[in-house]
Amino acid sequence: MNRVEVRNLQVSYGNKTVLAVEHASFERGRFYGIVGPSGAGKSTLLRVINLLEKPASGSLQLFGDETDLTSLSYSKGLPLQRKMGFVAQKPSMFHASVYENVSLGLRYRKREKAEIQMLVQEALDLVELSHLADQRANTLSGGEAQRIALARALVIKPKLLLLDEPTASLDPYNISIFERVIQTFHRQTNTTVLMITHNLPQARRLAQTCLFVNKGRIVEWADTDAFFNRPACIELQDFVSGRMIC
Repeated sequence: MNRVEVRNLQVSYGNKTVLAVEHASFERGRFYGIVGPSGAGKSTLLRVINLLEKPASGSLQLFGDETDLTSLSYSKGLPLQRKMGFVAQKPSMFHASVYENVSLGLRYRKREKAEIQMLVQEALDLVELSHLADQRANTLSGGEAQRIALARALVIKPKLLLLDEPTASLDPYNISIFERVIQTFHRQTNTTVLMITHNLPQARRLAQTCLFVNKGRIVEWADTDAFFNRPACIELQDFVSGRMIC
């Protein structure tokens, strides 16, 4: 099936339920913006989908492969995880060159050396940092490191790209490059993109569909124009207007 679906998803910390999603379906090739107040469960949703966090209950269907998330082992989850790219808010660089950081996922996948070189060069060109290929990654500026983290996610040609507030700490120059790269990649590859952002104008610019998450639940889901211009629920009306949510 050409979609990503989660069903009966529940994540609890102690006696507190932080995420409860009965059903969510993301179509292949569509760009989704995920917004909501801090602590609403947005990052938890992405981490569960990326198999970084195990829920109390729930299943994931990833383009036809359906899995019970509560019983998923590392060995069974790895093939699914390798279909995804993930970029967090704060980039983590390995103590190696930029080239080695970007090529790591391809080397794990046992790609041929010539193909790795071609794909890494392509990814570095896309984020406009090919001139830094030989530089130690831990010497990069924050904006450069985040663009390399994006290149590392894109170089594997993921079917699903998960972005957790990837531009929150970036200056306008790096944000503009980051957005342009995501848009170009999405247009060229038909990858499904789920992007969390607190930057509402950014969600308007990039997303085709937006989700509003509040108190661990997906409260509203609509095409971007309707989402921002005709919000149905009071909570979203308050959120997009900058008012406090009760």
